[in-house]
Amino acid sequence: MNIDALHYRTGEPVRVHVEDGAIAAIEALGIRELPLEEREGLPIVAPGLVDLQINGYGGYDFNHPALGAEDVKKAVRAVWREGVTGFYPTVITGAPYTILGAMRAIARSCEEDEASAATIKGIHLEGPFLSPEDGPRGAHALEHIRPPDTALFDQWQEASGGRISIVTLSPEWEGSAEFIRHCVRRGVTVSIGHTSADAAQIAGAVAAGARLSTHLGNGAHAMLPRHPNYLWAQLAADELWCTLIADGFHLPDEVLKVAMKVKGRRALLVSDAVALAGLAPGSYDTPVGGRVVLTPAGRLHLAGEPGLLAGSAQMLLRHIARLSAAGLASLPDAWDMASVHPAGFMALPAAAGLAAGAPADLALIRRTGPGGGGLALTALCQAGGWVYRRE
Repeated sequence: MNIDALHYRTGEPVRVHVEDGAIAAIEALGIRELPLEEREGLPIVAPGLVDLQINGYGGYDFNHPALGAEDVKKAVRAVWREGVTGFYPTVITGAPYTILGAMRAIARSCEEDEASAATIKGIHLEGPFLSPEDGPRGAHALEHIRPPDTALFDQWQEASGGRISIVTLSPEWEGSAEFIRHCVRRGVTVSIGHTSADAAQIAGAVAAGARLSTHLGNGAHAMLPRHPNYLWAQLAADELWCTLIADGFHLPDEVLKVAMKVKGRRALLVSDAVALAGLAPGSYDTPVGGRVVLTPAGRLHLAGEPGLLAGSAQMLLRHIARLSAAGLASLPDAWDMASVHPAGFMALPAAAGLAAGAPADLALIRRTGPGGGGLALTALCQAGGWVYRRE
């Protein structure tokens, strides 16, 4: 199979040769091979997106108490229309049996369905080992917040078939360092998030093996000491990568700019999307947050309290377009923050990007809107096969 498109980094026309699920070669096309009118009609080709944090999409909720394998399979196919070729279903704080059920459902989906096994790169467990304080806790239910528990984690990991790959916790709990070392020994990435930990506790977590900050700047107190505080401590820790929500609602541009300057290639984009992402604007009743409103602009807030966000309802295409339109990053660099860089952080083959030998996980996109500030997916190729084409 051959794909003619504009390379997302250079803008030059290329022909991507795909064989046996991988990129066999990328051939530059000159004017002789491709007339100007054909070149202008080409889509842009870029690596498939890799999202480290998706709570749900298109009405499918990975934290619904009745989550089943069929729901997971449908969610996998739904995220393809957002350019996602790899993601980490995120299971948040809940009753132990609810988390156990979610792990089993995701595992069954991967065992029964090749598409799920190919798209789900692991599971992100966000909680329940988080801060109990208002603010840092965010929307996580206080009644289920608890100290780190290795036996409980191992039970969930067994139920998942060993698929838990990321654990978000707050290192303010006694015993956090031991728990982090336990996870690291088993190949699990530990991330700091929803925390009110002090600088010493964060340093201890890093020394124990923590490598990431979850949606840095969110899940925090509304008011903080100017210094020290846990945001400075995480920004200053060179060992920590960070994920950012750049949907235009969660973080001001200046915060994104500072975090990206400090972390450089270690700043990654996540959607942190909830189940209402991909649905029409309106009012909805949700298990977490109760009555919420999804505005036409894509902002999700609590009903009656427009100032309080109820999660993210935007997928990575929106985040990439926002960074690019705001001048915070070029389109290629913003795209890499949501594709090859998270893939590299998690040691996935997709980290090779657009290169011979890399998996043929390819997104075809076009610029949209005034000035080309938006992005629209036209087709998605996963492992050399088309899994989505825009009608």
